[in-house]
Order: sequence, then C-alpha cells, then structure tokens
Amino acid sequence: MTPFPGARRAVSALFLLNGLLVGSWAPKLPTLMQRLEISEAVAGLMVLVLGIGSVTIMPLFGALTARRGSAHAVRLAAWLAMPTLLLISLAPGLWTVFAAVLLFGGAIGGMDVAMNANAVAVERARRRAIMSSCHGFWSLGGLAGAGAGGAVITLIGETGHALIVTLVYSAGLVLALPRILRDAPGADQAAAVPLRLPRSPLPYVIGLMALCSMIPEGAILDWAAVYLQREMGASLALAGWGFAACAGTMAVMRFLGDELRRRMGAVRTLRISTLVAMAGLGLAGLADQPLLAIAGFGVAGIGIANMVPIAFSAAGNVPGLAQGVGLSVVTTMGYSGILLAPGSIGWLAEHTSFSLIYMGLAALLLVPLLLSPLARTADFDDRPDAAPAQTA
Repeated sequence: MTPFPGARRAVSALFLLNGLLVGSWAPKLPTLMQRLEISEAVAGLMVLVLGIGSVTIMPLFGALTARRGSAHAVRLAAWLAMPTLLLISLAPGLWTVFAAVLLFGGAIGGMDVAMNANAVAVERARRRAIMSSCHGFWSLGGLAGAGAGGAVITLIGETGHALIVTLVYSAGLVLALPRILRDAPGADQAAAVPLRLPRSPLPYVIGLMALCSMIPEGAILDWAAVYLQREMGASLALAGWGFAACAGTMAVMRFLGDELRRRMGAVRTLRISTLVAMAGLGLAGLADQPLLAIAGFGVAGIGIANMVPIAFSAAGNVPGLAQGVGLSVVTTMGYSGILLAPGSIGWLAEHTSFSLIYMGLAALLLVPLLLSPLARTADFDDRPDAAPAQTA
C-alpha cells in the first residue's frame, strides 16, 4: 500500500487552492486598470509590488520551514492568504490597492515555499516523484481562476468574484490542512539549523535556472490578458483565456511529468520542455489575431509545465542543506522572475510591443537549456533514503 495517501492528496489540494488565487488575479488586473484609470506602467508597478511582497516573505518562510517544518509554515501562510483577494477588490483607491497587493504577494509567496517543501517531504517519504503533478493541480487552479474569472467579473462584478473565490478557498483549506504531512524536525535538529544563506553555489545556479524558466510564466500570467485585449482587440472574457490556455496545457503535462521524468530522466525532460516552450512563446509573439496567440500560450504551457517542478525538486534535494533552505533560495530567485520581472514588462510595453517582448522571452530560455545538467539531483535513483515523516 502506498504510504501517506492522505498527505499526497492534501498537498495537491494546497497547490490547487494557491493556483486558484493566483489565476483569479489574471483577469483582475485589466479590471483594476479600468477602475483606477491607470496606465500599463502603473499597472506594472502594481505587479512589481506584488513581487516585492513575495520575495521579501519567501526567505522568512524558508527559515520557518527549516525550524518548525513545512506543515506549520504552510498552515500559517495559507490562512494569511485567505482574505487578500477580497481586500484588493474592496480597497477604494490606488494606494490602498497597492497595500492589499503587497499583502497578497507576501501571503501567496510564503505559501508557495512551504507547500513546495511539503511536497518534497512527501516525495522523500514515498520515494517517488510527485512534484510535477502537484504543480499540475496548481495549474488546474490557475485554469479555473483565470478562465472563469473574466466572465464572473462581467456577470457579478469585481467584489462578487473575489467573495466567491475566497469562500471556495476557505472551504478547501478546512478540508486539506488537517491531512498534510507533519514533517517538523526534532528539537535538536531545529536548534542546529543555521538561519543563513547556503555557501554552496549550487542552489543559486539552480535558482538562476528557475528564474529564467518562470519569467515567461509570469509574463503570461500578468500580461497575456492585456496583450490580447489592448493589442489584438479581444473582449475581456476572451482575454482571460490567454493565461487559461497556458495553465490548462501546463496542468495536463504536469500530470504526465512525474512519469516522463521517471522514464527519460530529469535532464532530458528539462531539455525537451525548454525547446517546446521557446516555440510556443515565439508563436504567441508572431501571432496576428487573438486565437493564434492563445494557441501559442497553450504550446508554451506544454513546455513550461515541467521546467519549474524539476528545478524545485532538484533544489529540495541538494546534499548537505537543511530542509527548506535550498528550496527557499530557489523559490525566491524563481518567483522573482514570475513576480518581479513582469513589472518591468509594463514599462517596456509602453516603448515597444508585447509581441516583441514574448519573442525575447523565448530567447531567454536558452539559459535553462544550457544549465539543464544541474537537474540530475531531481532523479531519485541517486539519493539516499530519507527518514519518513508523520501525517498530521
């Protein structure tokens, strides 16, 4: 019988719920631009604030994971994230929206570090890769949030949309959190964990690989809807499907990713994935009408799908690092790509075009292609057995 089946389902549910929140942000940005009457540059600054909140909080939750375990950290972050989307919708002016977005970014960032660390703990306990499928559940949540978000906002308004998402998210937490894997270290082990950055260069180089892999994902999340609506004349409901197409194909490929990694190895899987992502981004950038661009984002999602899970799994198993430390470095660097870099895209979009930007992002993926040999630590055959954890 497979050990810890409840913990496997619980951590998958957390990825799904986090993806629901993040996906629900995608159609909200054009709505905020309209409500607050702001330009792409100001919206880009808003996305930057979201990223600052995330990358500031991520190292703190990495340290908390190392000291108290991922189960404690993910509970705290998940409940902190619960009201944030509603706060953004209720904030009356630009500065209050910025404050709510900062809190939103910090909460989802802390949750991301902790739930990825919990997924690594489940992988170790089961001696089997699950990271890609966990991120597949995140993509399903993103698909639901982004795909339905534009239509729901159109029907019942921005606040009604946020209230529905918040209620669904809260119900999911009540069901999932009691069943997550309890991986708290012993008292002696926790006291021995140094709260400092690792001295080995390996986590930082893997972090660079994750950074370049996640910048295109962030550019699709935050700007695909704006690209389709403003440069191609798509409706709000259709524009939301830019990220939804990417999230949907990512979900399918991530559910296949663990088996692909087992059959082909992490390095080969990463290389093929990178080449497919480059082709999809190029197609989206060269498209001359919305449906073709959406198809390009869908192809990009096929490639992006397993790049980040492989990097995270590799980082969570770097030899000689305490649990959560290496992963917090890589997630912080990686999510600076998905959260900070898109803020610069808003400024670039006013001086060039989103079409050119997406083509440039395809070229950026040459970096993870060249660094792909570092993914070998994500293959379980080369790792010693780890002591199993307990279910909560």
